Amino acid sequence: MIRRLLAIAAALVLPLTWFVIHFRGLIESPQWVALSAGAGILGAAFLLSWASEVAQLDVPQALALLFLALVAVLPEYAVDVYFAWRAGRDPTYTAFATANMTGGNRLLLGVGWAVPVLAAWARSGRREVVLPREQAIEINYLALATLYSFVIPLKGTLSITDTAILFGIFLLYVRAASRSHHAEPDIEGPAAAVAALPVTARRLAVAALFAVAAAAIFTAAEPFAEGLIATGRRFGIEEFLLVQWLAPLASESPEFVVAVLFAVKGAAAAGIGTMVSSKVNQWTLLVGALPAAYALSHGSLHPMILDARQREEIFLTSAQSVFGLFVIANFRFGVSEALTLLVLFAVQLAFTSPAARWLYAAGYLALAAGMLLSSRDTRRGVLHLLPGTGA
Repeated sequence: MIRRLLAIAAALVLPLTWFVIHFRGLIESPQWVALSAGAGILGAAFLLSWASEVAQLDVPQALALLFLALVAVLPEYAVDVYFAWRAGRDPTYTAFATANMTGGNRLLLGVGWAVPVLAAWARSGRREVVLPREQAIEINYLALATLYSFVIPLKGTLSITDTAILFGIFLLYVRAASRSHHAEPDIEGPAAAVAALPVTARRLAVAALFAVAAAAIFTAAEPFAEGLIATGRRFGIEEFLLVQWLAPLASESPEFVVAVLFAVKGAAAAGIGTMVSSKVNQWTLLVGALPAAYALSHGSLHPMILDARQREEIFLTSAQSVFGLFVIANFRFGVSEALTLLVLFAVQLAFTSPAARWLYAAGYLALAAGMLLSSRDTRRGVLHLLPGTGA
């Protein structure tokens, strides 16, 4: 119990420290502002993840699905929606909005999906994780969102129409998930310390954690985003790459930790399920929120115009998503497939030319085609990648 409370206290220190730095104006250097704001977001993300677990005890199941899905991606939303909002008044920020969105999506799949499988392998020597058939719902709706994602680079815009369609896919996903069987939450780690409190104290504690985390994210999003851009300019680092890869690390890391903990406890399938669900949320809610924020800021329904690089980045992200879907279409996820995802993701960090992006995308699609041709189980699974055919 003491270690669990210490973990909560350590996470609380990060946003509280950020509050002191921010409201007293203690730091002006952009790199240190970005670092301290990012640390505040990181601590807030952990607090949100623990509070969300405990909230499942008090929130009706159907409502919990929607609420928890929104909470899970709140840190990522805060930064990316800020970029989209600024893009409504300064078009140069459109690149940063798409950079953060594509980086978060590719990091989640390339690292987040692979980590539970590799952790389970390291723990028990098991070279394959079998996914429960109930996860067909997440897989099916991820397939639908992935299919639609190819439309975006083809038309070269992100518009309110995309918002309506992607939000619609998410609501259908929530509806389908709410009708499926869900076991009572198995709460462990720091969240268990909060869950063990008497009902009134537990609810107050959860509300307090949400309040601190939300305040940290709200106050840190803009300084973190602007600090990253200013840091890149000061040190001659491409701002697009900083926003694409560094920003998502702060908001996505708690999900990775949770997935690893699941794997260490022998529940790697649950960890992968969490990552797949998060991917559905990002491909629908996050992408759909960008043109909505842009339109509100711009004061019109004018779409976000994507340049050649942004279209390439989104196409590459879609191609990676196709490969990820084909990997889990047969409800089996092996070590070799996890390593392939991880290596392909890591290589992208070193080569960032347009030719490299097209090569990576072609590689993902070629690997997916190879799996389709060589594996009967994969072919059978892909044929069922349609909403309503799952659990």
